[in-house]
Amino acid sequence: MVPLLLVLLLALILFGAGFALKALWWIAVVVLVVWLLGFVVRTVDSGGRKGRWYRW
Repeated sequence: MVPLLLVLLLALILFGAGFALKALWWIAVVVLVVWLLGFVVRTVDSGGRKGRWYRW
């Protein structure tokens, strides 16, 4: 009975880790797209040159 519970617990942990990693990949892709769009869509300041889209 204990080995069966350990196998089920291991399967649950691996399933949870796999789901979390897949979700993190999608979040990383969204952040990358937003970051790349920031270079394309930049505001123009009063001097007529393109400003920085980030604040740091």
